[in-house]
Amino acid sequence: MIGAFLLVSIMVLCVFQPFKEYVQIPTKITVFEGQGITFPATLPVQAKVGGTDTSVDVSHNDGVVAVSGRKTGQGKVLLEMAGFPIKQMNVDVIPEYKVYPGGQSIGVKLNTVGVLVVGHHLVDTVDGKHSPGEIAGIQVGDIITKINGKTVEQMSDVAPFVQEAGKKGESLQIEIAREQETIETELTPLKDKDEDSYRIGLYIRDSAAGIGTMTFYDPKTMRYGALGHVISDMDTKKPIVVQDGQIVRSTVTSIEKGSNGVPGEKLARFSNDREAIGDITRNSPFGIFGKLHKDIQNGKMDEALPIALPHEVKEGPAKILTVVDEDKVEEFDVEVVSKIEQKFPATKGMVIKITDPKLLEKTGGIVQGMSGSPIIQDGKIIGAVTHVFVNDPTSGYGVHIEWMLNEAGIDIYNTEDEEKAS
Repeated sequence: MIGAFLLVSIMVLCVFQPFKEYVQIPTKITVFEGQGITFPATLPVQAKVGGTDTSVDVSHNDGVVAVSGRKTGQGKVLLEMAGFPIKQMNVDVIPEYKVYPGGQSIGVKLNTVGVLVVGHHLVDTVDGKHSPGEIAGIQVGDIITKINGKTVEQMSDVAPFVQEAGKKGESLQIEIAREQETIETELTPLKDKDEDSYRIGLYIRDSAAGIGTMTFYDPKTMRYGALGHVISDMDTKKPIVVQDGQIVRSTVTSIEKGSNGVPGEKLARFSNDREAIGDITRNSPFGIFGKLHKDIQNGKMDEALPIALPHEVKEGPAKILTVVDEDKVEEFDVEVVSKIEQKFPATKGMVIKITDPKLLEKTGGIVQGMSGSPIIQDGKIIGAVTHVFVNDPTSGYGVHIEWMLNEAGIDIYNTEDEEKAS
């Protein structure tokens, strides 16, 4: 009796794992026209197109179920075993989308909305040391947007209000943006006993600058994406709320090589002409976005490449495009160590490891300034480098290209056209 029980248990376990594979097959997939996706088929399963649909093709052979897109549209694929349905997949077939890969080193100049509070300081008055800003409840990371009802756009806008109020012995009505809130407070400037001027006890900033790497641009719309991660203020560590900004060409002058516990860095300078090659309209968790003023080339892959959806990314060899010497874009070997087939936007879509001996010798792995370097696999742009692992500079995270395109306002699913048609 016990022997029979064990035999049945073993048979159940043998069947369970293959059946589990089918349970894990998604009920909805998206494929590009002329491309497809495969699933393992360790059970005797038959795949067929549902109804009279002509958007998809299916096949089932050599232990694999293949679903491919014939033409743009929607279709259904039915999986059956012994005549019984076990899974239905809804398939969206969309047109192939191509963008130009980047890799160029770029300089980034951002102007904030209002002025950003990056610290407090004490004003040395005849009555002691005080910080009017701190007394008014203004915090590091707050953005001053209005003073006395008038919009503040840059640091030079602040001083006239402060000196005038100080001389009159009046308080300033301050409006600040904090997270998702708008807060009003009252601030009274104090006179510095050693200077004939008034102070508010706040360190403020209205712009930021740095370098990064171009990821892609779309020649049809001139929209681009770069960096692959949000730009945060160096002091407050909070994302910068962008009013506007520009990107310029930059030249890598040297590399500070990374090591365990110490991330490396590209050292670069803005181009001598400082000509803006594009504007910045968005600073999001997925990078910076805007429009280019003209076409740009990387000199390595100057042709549009198709993009890959998250489920198309696979573990294995890939390449990145980046600059490590002056303004020359080069191709380097990497490996996709693991991936996450994300259905919703998220920044950590894959783990990559630098395997190229030349790049490892030059940089030690992923360094600051390399963020945004496009990742190419099987002739497709799959994403961009975003972060380095501090304790292992040879490895880091990558973001799926789909989410960067979405943030750039590029609709690869043509949903706008569908909404207009409906």
